[in-house]
Amino acid sequence: MAATSSGPGWSTIATGVWPDKHGVKDNSFTGKNYGAHPDFLTRVENAKPSLNTYAAADWEPITSTDQNGPIFSAKVDKRLSLKGDRDGYGNEDPKIAAAASAELRDGNPDAAFVYLGQVDSAGHSYGAASQQYLDAIGRVDTLVGQVLTALKNRPTYAQENWKILVTTDHGHTDGGGHGGSTIQERGTFVIAKGAGIAAGSVREDVRLVDVAATALAQVGVSTAALDGVPLANPDSDAFDSLRPNLQARVDETGIPAGTKGFTHTPPAGWSVDNSKMGTGGVAEWAGWAFATDEFWSQAQRDQWRELNVRSRDVFAVADSDEWDDKTHTGTFDSTLITPKWAVTGGTTRTLAFQTHYRHEAGQTAQVLVSYDGGAPAVVKTYTADAVAKAESLPLQVPAGARDVQVRFRYSGSNNWYWTVDNVTLT
Repeated sequence: MAATSSGPGWSTIATGVWPDKHGVKDNSFTGKNYGAHPDFLTRVENAKPSLNTYAAADWEPITSTDQNGPIFSAKVDKRLSLKGDRDGYGNEDPKIAAAASAELRDGNPDAAFVYLGQVDSAGHSYGAASQQYLDAIGRVDTLVGQVLTALKNRPTYAQENWKILVTTDHGHTDGGGHGGSTIQERGTFVIAKGAGIAAGSVREDVRLVDVAATALAQVGVSTAALDGVPLANPDSDAFDSLRPNLQARVDETGIPAGTKGFTHTPPAGWSVDNSKMGTGGVAEWAGWAFATDEFWSQAQRDQWRELNVRSRDVFAVADSDEWDDKTHTGTFDSTLITPKWAVTGGTTRTLAFQTHYRHEAGQTAQVLVSYDGGAPAVVKTYTADAVAKAESLPLQVPAGARDVQVRFRYSGSNNWYWTVDNVTLT
């Protein structure tokens, strides 16, 4: 979908949509589609022009036209752009922090974005395992503290309702650099404080697209066009309830031994039919399993597993490619079955889910629907890749039907995989 680089990363954070929408795949910014998917400060200006917006950065394309920017458009009320690449982030970060502190303390911003670049610079020069990287984190932490102190020193701070979000666009390898698909390069975080966010809580469902959604929700601007959701409104599902029961690897060797990230036990009301499954194979993937990105994507790198960005926390996965890596009999043929949901005959319902499917001849991926325990009928067959796709299928409920049940059947051998998450019927 995109390299683990600053252009795609900050575009995702700023716009609240994934690279397949905002169009930025690397630091060339070729294909950018900010007109359709603008940054969150521009959305604030479009929806509520009376609000004041502010952005400050020392990586040039964030707030200036240098290097084919900007990410934050000219509609932002006040933008500051310094040249960290040219003049050094160690020199420019303190200037950004000082300017942002003055604006937040003495000005009247309703929404703001501030970027500090020296941690990324140290990662490139020395690697994430270096003392220099740790020292840069310490210096930036001090600057963040300076900005937050200025915010709290606002004369009207006690009467205001601020939400603070701290995040990053990508990680680094121990030796330095990024852009690839390792878990270290893809590693990010979101630290948040404010109303609706439990102090000290740790969550596994948060994505970078949620930053813009949270900021927009804070000032009362719609998030309907975004891939992200506000942090105060978690996008959790039944699969996520399985996290406490996740296990460490059994047959897999590429996944770290201490990473607990899979189970074959479905959530309450769900079931898996493995009556047509072959025997043997890699234990983790013997039929539909429930796994995390950290676990599944490390089973084998650079086969698009890391592109499953629209799944959150725990998701369902059928992976015949990995299952085939150990001696087995028969083929992979497993069906994931939902609970029965009540319906009213003669109505139209919508089956929605997030999916990530890689196609190859010889495998089958089908969505089937049955009413009142009747024979399942195919409503969707995948014949091409569906990369990190939000699926929405209309269901015409037959007259007199009282319940519906959905099946996800995947079959193959040494083929690819299919993931499903956040299955809903509305």
